Amino acid sequence: MTDILSLSFSIPLSHTPFSIVVNKHKPWIETSYHGVITENMDIVLLDPPLVALDKDAPVPYAGEICAFKIHGLEAPFEAVVLNGTSGEGQLRARGPVDCELQKEYTFIIQAHDCGAGPGGTGGKKSHKAVVHIQVNDVNEFSPVFREAQYQAAVTEGKIYDNILQVEATDQDCSPQYSQICNYQITTSNTPFAIDRNGNIRNTEKLSFDKQQQYEVLVTAFDCGQKRSTESVAVHIDVKPVCKPGWQGWNKRVDYEPGTGSKQLFPKMHLETCGGPLSSVRTMVELQTSHIGKGCDRETYSEKSLQKLCGASSGSTDLLPAPSVSTNWTASLVTDSGRDSDLIFRFDGRQAAKIPDQMVPQNLTDQFTIATWMKHGPTPGLRAEKETLLCNSDKTEMNRHHYSLYVHNCRLVFLLRRDFTQVDTFRPAEFHWKLEQICDKEWHYYVINVEFPVVTLYVDGVTFDPYLVTDDWPIHPSQIDVQLTLGACWQGGEVTMPRFTQYFRGSLSGLTIRPGKIESQKVISCLQACKEGLDINSLESLGKGIKFHFNPAQSILVMEGEDLENMNAALRKVSYINSRQFPTPGIRHLHISTSVQCFGEDTCISIPDIDAVVMVLQPSEPRITIAGVDRLTRPVADLRGPAGLTLFQDLHIISTVTKGDTAEAEHCSGRLGVQEEIIHNLDYCDILVLGEELRPEQEGLQLQRSTLLGKHLDATNSTSGMSIYGVDSMSNYEQVIRQVHYHNWHPTQTPDRKFRLTCSELNGRYTSNEFTLEISVLHKSEAGEHVNHMVAPPQYMQVVHHPAMVHSLYPTHGSGVPSAATVVIVICIAALVVVVVLGIYRIHLTHQQEGRSSDTTKEGELDWNDSALNITVNPMEEGECCRDQILEQP
Repeated sequence: MTDILSLSFSIPLSHTPFSIVVNKHKPWIETSYHGVITENMDIVLLDPPLVALDKDAPVPYAGEICAFKIHGLEAPFEAVVLNGTSGEGQLRARGPVDCELQKEYTFIIQAHDCGAGPGGTGGKKSHKAVVHIQVNDVNEFSPVFREAQYQAAVTEGKIYDNILQVEATDQDCSPQYSQICNYQITTSNTPFAIDRNGNIRNTEKLSFDKQQQYEVLVTAFDCGQKRSTESVAVHIDVKPVCKPGWQGWNKRVDYEPGTGSKQLFPKMHLETCGGPLSSVRTMVELQTSHIGKGCDRETYSEKSLQKLCGASSGSTDLLPAPSVSTNWTASLVTDSGRDSDLIFRFDGRQAAKIPDQMVPQNLTDQFTIATWMKHGPTPGLRAEKETLLCNSDKTEMNRHHYSLYVHNCRLVFLLRRDFTQVDTFRPAEFHWKLEQICDKEWHYYVINVEFPVVTLYVDGVTFDPYLVTDDWPIHPSQIDVQLTLGACWQGGEVTMPRFTQYFRGSLSGLTIRPGKIESQKVISCLQACKEGLDINSLESLGKGIKFHFNPAQSILVMEGEDLENMNAALRKVSYINSRQFPTPGIRHLHISTSVQCFGEDTCISIPDIDAVVMVLQPSEPRITIAGVDRLTRPVADLRGPAGLTLFQDLHIISTVTKGDTAEAEHCSGRLGVQEEIIHNLDYCDILVLGEELRPEQEGLQLQRSTLLGKHLDATNSTSGMSIYGVDSMSNYEQVIRQVHYHNWHPTQTPDRKFRLTCSELNGRYTSNEFTLEISVLHKSEAGEHVNHMVAPPQYMQVVHHPAMVHSLYPTHGSGVPSAATVVIVICIAALVVVVVLGIYRIHLTHQQEGRSSDTTKEGELDWNDSALNITVNPMEEGECCRDQILEQP
């Protein structure tokens, strides 16, 4: 029976006449599902739950669910069967799900039954159902601020609704955790508050004087109350109430002499308070009217300056320093306290007569008159003529032959020719109307006369007369003329001769040069300022910047349309002073600015600013003259054709004190290290001490060829010799070494003393007084002594040249009492005998001992039958420190 049953089941059902269908139905699932999964979790919560039904149940296999299959674009999920009989399933994530990467997923799912048997053959699948899954966010990220720090600026005295806004972000994906719900200021005691949107405002008015900057720390919270890990710093600058104007400049700029060009405004910029500008125009003015004659110029004497600038020779200085030979200026009021600049002030009561021997002659068709003048408006309703220079009749008549005067702020030059020169109606008065004449500032006036053409130069700029009047020549007469300064001499047609038409103002360097006129190049050199404004690296100025200097470079005007380019251009403005020893003190700076705006009737106003340049005191040079200070020479040397060279071993050096060191103090007795410098000199005087030279038997001589190729000249007199001109110390040394002293009758002349002094800047710095003594011997060689005496530099207001000084020391007698002479001769003879005997005994002793005389030749002595010549070497003190000048008591 069993075999029969087995046989019957082995027959395929399809072949049986009554086949049974086992898996008739497909599984059934919902048409759509909605699921939720929390990120970083793996179980998806579906609604409705994942359940598949099969009508074939409870037939094994055919009524069971074997699988759920997902169809989609690599959805990171899988469906598993929890219970095949009940059809329950579960949706899981295959890996971590990140909401920040993807918030939702959609895919297709189908259920599969187990088929007709264990092999799953004949299995059926359900229809396709759509699954929507939402990924729930986890608050895993903290808020982060968009900026590393925040910066803002406010103006003092205002309450702001919103100074600035800080903003934080959160990388979480959900609105709950990705949105920032709150901001908080963590810094305590600050006058600021912040709202939920990150807007910061001030809670009270801020003061620039009280605090110029605040730092506030701010933190953020997301809507899940997760706090930012790091707070952000907010810097709030408090600015003063905005006022248009220049900022970033210093009121004082120190200038060290010898440093060249120095920037005045390296950080300056123009604050416009946000106002748009179409153009900017700025004027920088360097005010130096209180320095010397209007600015820092070379303060050499007028003759030295003319030599330096290559002016024609033959000029006469009508306003020299007062001295014995130039005593006409002694009664005038001088103002020589400004850097040794010799200035004469006239207040309407001073005048001077020029001695006849000093009056320039031959003022014919060509000559030049030059002067520095400072003049202001004349007080009173009816201004009178103010005479600078006048050549008028000395007696009987009151004719003016030539004169230079100011009248109603007009400069007038009068030139009346004699009938001997011309006999026709010719130009006689030349009038110029200029602002400079009455602006109370120093100006350099030069009148070049090439009759009938007269040209005026003011500060190197030419001006033609606006009015020329003609007149008849002056009738010839035998009346002498008088040349005067500061007024005009009225010698005739009055009861008492007197001065009239007094000048009120200041004059300096009034000269007349007959026969020649000056070139514009020389005139520009004579009046050139050595200080002024400058621009560093002109080529680097921005595009569109226009600039202009006045001739003296004391005024600079800049124009531009771009504000930044103008700021950069102003930063390049600098001050320069080319003098080696500039005049110390304050120079005022004035900066004025005007702006234009785009099509607006009203525009901002830029206030003027004032600053100063402080030129520091230069290191004062110490000029030292050293050399042999005692010469004893035989008569033949003084009588010889070459004479006696006085300063053959002369040396001139100059030092300045640098720093403070104990070593320098120990060596020289003075603080500081002596450093040698090189500069020019402007004169050296060789003065005769005692009675003046006797021209018939003695004198000083200097070959003119020695001066060739140098800016030097010399004058000679019985008082001594003056070598002058702006030149180097080495050139002065070369010339002074060629000065010779001749004496044709030395037996009739006492021993001579000469004093040598040198100067720089017209006596501003002077050397020590080097004294040379000359003794005459008939039968002995000269003794020499080196002088290193140093005298401290001193200021000299008036320089006395040899031609102006007759005697600085009382006259000494030329003879010695005869009794004294006999005593001196006897003493010398006894001394000579003792010395000869001593040497002779030493000589015999050396011969006896057999020693070589060469080992004892430190000072060899030779003698003959006529005289004993003894050379005494001077004792010189050893130097304490190398390259330093030491004082010797």
